[in-house]
Amino acid sequence: MFVRQVLRASTPRSLLGFQSHAPFLRQTFRSFASSKMSGDEDTIFGKIVRGEIPCSKVYEDDKCLAFNDISPQAPRHILVIPKDKAGLSQLSKADESHKEILGHLMWAVSEIARKENLGDYRLVVNDGAGAGQTVFHLHVHILAGRPLSWPPG
Repeated sequence: MFVRQVLRASTPRSLLGFQSHAPFLRQTFRSFASSKMSGDEDTIFGKIVRGEIPCSKVYEDDKCLAFNDISPQAPRHILVIPKDKAGLSQLSKADESHKEILGHLMWAVSEIARKENLGDYRLVVNDGAGAGQTVFHLHVHILAGRPLSWPPG
């Protein structure tokens, strides 16, 4: 809903609803996202971690939380996020102090895949608005349940 509000506010009325203007809409959102949400601002994921917004929880431990994506791109689409954002708005912001949580996220993915019987799966980390990142709190997408072609995107 927030994305729709941003797009509506920044898009001329005559362009709304026309597929041919999708590149304009994507660029508008990416510009907004990179200028307004690339730092340590609170995000929807922070609100989910604090329990202010409900989620369909798949896995949780003391360091991370995994839940079903509300806009799945595959039959199984799970997001894995660190509970403590600790400056990790995106992977390119990681430094040596983040090595433990980054490794833990990968371990958690394998644990989730086993417990959820995912079979083959793909991991995706979008890094920056130009790569499709819309929530600036590091997160790993687990996509499974259908054949995934290559190259992606």
